[in-house]
Amino acid sequence: MQQDFSRAAEGYDAAAVLARETGTRMAERLDYVKIAPARIADIGCATGDGIRELQRRYPKALPLAIDFARPMLYATQARTPLLWRITRRAARLVNADVRALPLAPGSLGLIWSNLMLHWLSDPLPALRELQRTLEVGGLLMFAMLGPDTLKELRAACRAAGIAEDALPLRRFHDMHDIGDMLLAAGFADPVMDMEMLTLTYASPRGLLTDQRHLGVSNALLGHLPWRDWRRVFKTYAAQYRQQRVPASFEIVYGHAWKTQPSIIAAPRMTEDGRAIIRFETLRK
Repeated sequence: MQQDFSRAAEGYDAAAVLARETGTRMAERLDYVKIAPARIADIGCATGDGIRELQRRYPKALPLAIDFARPMLYATQARTPLLWRITRRAARLVNADVRALPLAPGSLGLIWSNLMLHWLSDPLPALRELQRTLEVGGLLMFAMLGPDTLKELRAACRAAGIAEDALPLRRFHDMHDIGDMLLAAGFADPVMDMEMLTLTYASPRGLLTDQRHLGVSNALLGHLPWRDWRRVFKTYAAQYRQQRVPASFEIVYGHAWKTQPSIIAAPRMTEDGRAIIRFETLRK
C-alpha cells in the first residue's frame, strides 16, 4: 500500500474531497478544546492540509508532518507557504510508520490523524505507539472510516450475485471496537461519534477514478475479476437511473487524552466490569 500512496501524491489533492471535509470537521472540534501544545504532529499527513491547519491554530508549536510515503512529504513541502519557509515555520518532515515512530516518549502535545488509521488491519499497536509519544495531558484526535462505508456498492455486489463471504470491499472496525482499543492502549476518557457523508458521481467509474487518484482503490475495493466488477458496476448504476450515483462513507471521529498512569490503571467501570466509553450523536 505504501507504493500506491507514493504514486498517488501528484494527483491526490484533486480527489481528496472527503479528506478535506473531514479535516474541516475535525478542526471545528478543536474550537472547544483549550490546549497550548508545544509540539504537534499530523500522522499520515498526505499533502499537508492537516498540519497547515494545526500551524494556523498553534503558531508557537513545533510542527511535525509524518507519513510513510516519501512523495507525500515532498508534496507537503511543496505546498508550504513561501513565507513559512523563509521564516522557518515549515513543518519538520518525518518519514515513518505510525507503528514505530522515531520520537521520544512524551514528546507531543497534540496528535492529529485524518483518515489513516482504518488502513491498518489492527490499529491497536499504532494507538499504543501514539499513546507512548504523547505527553501527559496530551490529546489524540482522529477520523477514520467505519463499517457502513460504501454501503451502496456492497448492496450492488450482493444484488449482482457476489456471495457474502466473497465481498471484496474492505471491512472496517466499528467505533465501539475503536473505543475499546483506545482504553487498551492506555488512553483515558475516549469520546467517539460518527456521521455519514455522501459523495455523488455521474457513474460508478467516477468513484473508481477518485480512489485510484487517492492511491487506495486496491485497499478499499479489494479484488474481483474484471467481468464481475463490470456486472457489479452495471447493477450499481441501474439502481440510480437518471440520478447521480451515491457513495456513502461512515466517518468515525474520536479523541482521547493521555493522563497519569495511576488514573489510566483504574478506568471507570460498570457494575459488571465493563469499561465506560462515551459516545456522542451528531446533530445537524
